[in-house]
Amino acid sequence: MKLYDLPASPNARRVRMFIAEKGLDIPKEEIDLATGYHKSPEYLKKNIMGRMPVLELDDGTTISESHAICCYLEEIYPEPPLMGQTPLERATIEMWNRRIELDLLNPILNAFVHGHPMWKGIREQVAEFVPICVNNANKSLEWLETSLEGRDYIATDTYSIADITAQCTLLMGKAVGVRPTEQQKNINSWWERVTSRPTARA
Repeated sequence: MKLYDLPASPNARRVRMFIAEKGLDIPKEEIDLATGYHKSPEYLKKNIMGRMPVLELDDGTTISESHAICCYLEEIYPEPPLMGQTPLERATIEMWNRRIELDLLNPILNAFVHGHPMWKGIREQVAEFVPICVNNANKSLEWLETSLEGRDYIATDTYSIADITAQCTLLMGKAVGVRPTEQQKNINSWWERVTSRPTARA
């Protein structure tokens, strides 16, 4: 297997952390957007969207989209489990992972794309959209703070992909000014706990 990686991408980081938690050694090829390789016919055969990450299997089959890659790896490398072991655990983890994706990661990514200079000329930017996205993300931090009351991890009693998604999300949030306040002690305690894991810097 081989992973086509984009180091700055929170979605690519999710896969790297997932791989690290599984203790896997999968070779990586970092893609430099400045070269335009992701738009080349060769790369578009791997992912028609021209995005990273992409997991290429030994037979040449490719899987894109970070969650799909993680689902595949969970199936073939079930230990340690990161997506639950019972139907209820799997559903609960998926529920929380989707909440983080849709209501926290998406507005942060949109704020970054519409406000950061690196996307100028690559994507159409609407500067007025940035404060709306930041405000929506900050509102999501409020329910995350409440949900973490009395809990070590977001979805279940053990570390899961929902925690990985949230870690990558809050790391990206720093780039657009979205970060927990001092009063959000549950999030801050959770952050210290999960970032102390060796895989946090994958």
